Amino acid sequence: MLLLPISLLAQQKIEAVAGADTTSIRIGEQVKVQLRATIPAAQFNKPAFRILFPVLPDSLEHFEVIARSAVDTTTQQDLKILHQTFTVTSFDSGHWEFPPMKVEVYGATDASSFDTLTTYPLGIDVNTVAVDTTKAFKPIKTVQTVPWNIWDYWMYIAGGAAVVLLALGLWLYFRKRPKKVPEVKLPLVTPYDLARQQLKTLKEEKLWQQGDIKQYYTRLTDILRAYFEHQFGIAALEQTSEELLQNIKPVTKLNQQRDKLRALLAIADLAKFAKLQPTADEHEDCMQKAEEILEWTRPKEEPANASANEKPAV
Repeated sequence: MLLLPISLLAQQKIEAVAGADTTSIRIGEQVKVQLRATIPAAQFNKPAFRILFPVLPDSLEHFEVIARSAVDTTTQQDLKILHQTFTVTSFDSGHWEFPPMKVEVYGATDASSFDTLTTYPLGIDVNTVAVDTTKAFKPIKTVQTVPWNIWDYWMYIAGGAAVVLLALGLWLYFRKRPKKVPEVKLPLVTPYDLARQQLKTLKEEKLWQQGDIKQYYTRLTDILRAYFEHQFGIAALEQTSEELLQNIKPVTKLNQQRDKLRALLAIADLAKFAKLQPTADEHEDCMQKAEEILEWTRPKEEPANASANEKPAV
């Protein structure tokens, strides 16, 4: 019972210990140096607590550091154990001491505390290769040539043959591949004809007569925007009304109908977004403006008796 408080006190200390898996190696052999730090969990979990393991250089006196493992953390009862392994070697024969390693500890007792833990040096014997001096020395052998063997180059031969076969196969494939017959494109509906048909369908559905004002103007403006996009290359479906009015300026025919288009878009925007209830005359007038814009910008038809090789005028 008298020794119990001393044992508990020892467990509350932060300790750093270094060890090696062997104390005797031959030149060039490797030895693993283990660095372990034991910290009470109560101190380890403090917000200001930090512990820094040493950063060993690649070369020490009589030793070379080959590899370093990451710092592992394990829990054992109420202790935190930090562990790191250094793989080192030596090319100098003799008895050498691996130098002490320093572990820096911050915030163990309070936020401003600092301490340095230093391990003991490790004694390692580096031995040379034993030579039997009782036997006679043998002369150095001359350089000998190895006889050529085709099987030593089978991978290169197989690779070259595969490349040749692949090239031959591609040549035969492209040579015998049937030529593609050009597709004959059927005449498509022109943007003008499509827009005229859509306006006719919209009139027959009588949306505004049924009270669906917002749907009527949404369909009406979408038909015009799609016509502008396909006929004149304007990204009308992605633009606001003001952006569309600005972008039609370079198109001469379309710009001449700008006032009609502005009036139509203004009423449509108010009906779609401000819940305006236009009159019956305004509904009919917007449809009439849309038809007039289509007719004004309708592309000219080529004469039926035009020569087949004659290019249309731009």
